[in-house]
Amino acid sequence: MVLEKLILDGIAVANTVKEHVKERVEYLKSKDIRPCLATILVGNDPSSATYVKMKGNECERLGILSKRIHLPEETTTEELVACIIELNHSTDIDGILLQHPVPSHIDERAAFEAISIEKDVDGVTSQGFGQLAFGFSDYPCCTPAAIMQIIEHYKIPVEGKHAVVIGRSPILGKPVSLMLLNKNATVTTCHSKTVDLPSIVKQADIVVAAVGKPNFVKGDWIKDGAVILDAGYNKGNIGDVDYEECFNKARAITPVPGGVGPVTISMLLKHTVDSAEKREK
Repeated sequence: MVLEKLILDGIAVANTVKEHVKERVEYLKSKDIRPCLATILVGNDPSSATYVKMKGNECERLGILSKRIHLPEETTTEELVACIIELNHSTDIDGILLQHPVPSHIDERAAFEAISIEKDVDGVTSQGFGQLAFGFSDYPCCTPAAIMQIIEHYKIPVEGKHAVVIGRSPILGKPVSLMLLNKNATVTTCHSKTVDLPSIVKQADIVVAAVGKPNFVKGDWIKDGAVILDAGYNKGNIGDVDYEECFNKARAITPVPGGVGPVTISMLLKHTVDSAEKREK
């Protein structure tokens, strides 16, 4: 497929994923199995509450049960872990999503690690990360999985290409670097200590922006014909990439909003149904 100034439409990709998910949910329902995602929200952060509500609404639209658990701000790490362990033991729950960030007094990593690997549909445990590194993870982190789904949907060549990932967070930059490496890209992972970042980005055939700074990646950093996947979502619906500048140089680019974000949610739903299908077997 020849890419000529292609806008990588995440909404279209997400709809394709969700169509397949809905078909699989209908089949499971015929076997008296309802996939179920449990979402845990600790505290009263309005943005987190909105994200949890959006995910729940998407579940319901596709016939996936949504069990929403809202814990008070003063919840301790021990109480949160106990809640997660109870969900691990529930035979009706296929996936567990802990909405992050959690309040600062909670050990977030301890809470993530309490999630059973069989129900880690958001790909947040260290065991899941290790499986990803070895190339056999069932449920990779959802945003990296979304980026790879967009690449697959649009048949963007990865093997032998130079991919530059800007950002090294454990749930985005690092896992997407591994996923690209597993697809035989040559991967450079950049971060706040990288020297002369623009010159490195300019070598990239594929750029993944995951730094959390609005309009951070500039047009003159981009090689002509590069593919840009913007995983940033900043205040004002602004990505990490200066879209107008970079569009002029890129061969293909994800918009913000409407790019990686919608696909991220669809991958969470897909992973939940993947887990439910294992229960069916």
